[in-house]
Amino acid sequence: MKIKNINGTSDNKCNCDSWLDHWKKFSGQTMPFCPVENCMGHDLVGAHVQKDYTNDNNWYILPLCTKHNGEKGKSLSIRDNCHLVSANVSETCGKK
Repeated sequence: MKIKNINGTSDNKCNCDSWLDHWKKFSGQTMPFCPVENCMGHDLVGAHVQKDYTNDNNWYILPLCTKHNGEKGKSLSIRDNCHLVSANVSETCGKK
């Protein structure tokens, strides 16, 4: 799958301790290293991303290493076994 990092999302907040914790909680996964193909970075953060080359404009959370998290707008190929989690807190940790 291809994704791209989104600019200007650092002010967005959720009810989890961090966006990385948000991803872990709602994906049910753990990720020992960055899911970008051919990357083994361990310094993971919860990154705001969108699917690339689709009409889906939703925002998602995905763990990325700090290097790839800094590559805004660049198309990145991720491994198929990593699940995207909605960044819309009304659908996840902010759901009442």
